[in-house]
Amino acid sequence: MADITPNVATETTGGAELSRSLKSRHVSMIAIGGIIGAGLFVGSSTTISQTGPAAVFSFAIAGFIILLVMRMISEMAIAVDGVQTFPDFARAGLGHLAGFLSGWLYWYFWVVVVAIEAIAGAQILHGWFPAVPELGIGIALMAILTAVNLMSARAYGEFEFWFSSIKVAAIIVFILVCAAWAFGLTSGSGSTFGNLTAHDGFVPNGWGVVLAAATSTIFSLVGAEIATIAAAESEEPSKVISRMTVSVTMRILIFYVLSIFLIVSIVPWTEIVPKVSPFATALAYMGLPAGQLIMEAVVLVAVLSCLNSGLYVTSRALFGLAKHKDAPLWLVQVNNRKVPARAILIASLFSYFALAADAVSRDVVFSFLINSCGVTMLLLYLMTSAAQLKLRRKYEAEDPSRLQIKMWFHPFGTYIAMAAMLVILVAKGLDPAASQELWLSLLVAGGFAAAFFVFRRRVA
Repeated sequence: MADITPNVATETTGGAELSRSLKSRHVSMIAIGGIIGAGLFVGSSTTISQTGPAAVFSFAIAGFIILLVMRMISEMAIAVDGVQTFPDFARAGLGHLAGFLSGWLYWYFWVVVVAIEAIAGAQILHGWFPAVPELGIGIALMAILTAVNLMSARAYGEFEFWFSSIKVAAIIVFILVCAAWAFGLTSGSGSTFGNLTAHDGFVPNGWGVVLAAATSTIFSLVGAEIATIAAAESEEPSKVISRMTVSVTMRILIFYVLSIFLIVSIVPWTEIVPKVSPFATALAYMGLPAGQLIMEAVVLVAVLSCLNSGLYVTSRALFGLAKHKDAPLWLVQVNNRKVPARAILIASLFSYFALAADAVSRDVVFSFLINSCGVTMLLLYLMTSAAQLKLRRKYEAEDPSRLQIKMWFHPFGTYIAMAAMLVILVAKGLDPAASQELWLSLLVAGGFAAAFFVFRRRVA
């Protein structure tokens, strides 16, 4: 099968090209910004409350799966000719239908995330300024970050660089403060590592619960693939992707695992409350003044970072679809700053619709939007894994020199990642409380697959 690359699409869409204004430092921090969010700062409380100190292993297992996927992306980024963004890997390896599905599901996932993050940011700010309506705050946040994205890719990159820098700095300071306390340097009562086993042991609820928790924890770790989208607007896309995906993911996993390890070392896991930031709980436990307010500010930065990246990613995904004639061609146009303004505005408009749905129909429309993208990223990662297997066989047979970076333990590393993701999907389907996410996500995927045949027939 011939390679399908963005270069091919350029020939059929008038040659519209994005800017190459992002630097490696932007792409690196964009990748970090894609993963470090409310899932770490708040969502980790649920995992800890279920598994106890062994939550460290839940995050490590989920992180290992994500790391394998990022390694696959690194291999393909170098091997496949032309600039490749995340949805295009499925297109290159599995063909047009997979590329159509990958692009539209990726777009759908992130436009819903944009709305969720806008609501989360509005809730935090509404708590600080109760006189201002929540919906109004959400709309204002959307408008501000839409304007940032319309300015230029460089403007987005700078905002994301500083958002992510703040998050990373906050985590590093948190780790240092917690480590000093856990080792007894500041606690006044000696080391606190005894909390790891003091309350019914390190694995109080059994290893089965630890493995089950990894199935939900993995969703807080998705997002590193954003680097592949941003790298397309850097000076050396494939090199940037191959360099960033694994190294950045490794750093983030260290942040995640070390942070959780120190939290359960300081705070008895029985005192961690679901949906309450365990970071804030740890700061309060150490007697730091205004710990709750500090963490609310950090979570707000994380939310704005994800909102900013979400707008960027959705616009580029839609732009890529248009370049392959899988979306209206007028979306492929860029302004004089080489920004796909129309694609940005479409993403923004959809998110305004989602905000309105939350305000008037949270239990129906908005609930459907959230649940219907619940496992979408795993479906996308599965397609990416299948594409890597096919492309790897092709290049090994035709041109092994392309494989400058190789997937670990091939093909077993890919099989392990795919098997783990399938286990998570099956577990979702068997869990009455979570099965709706699986079936609605599959329903949406089926809808996009049907749209492919309708859309292609009309274009032909």
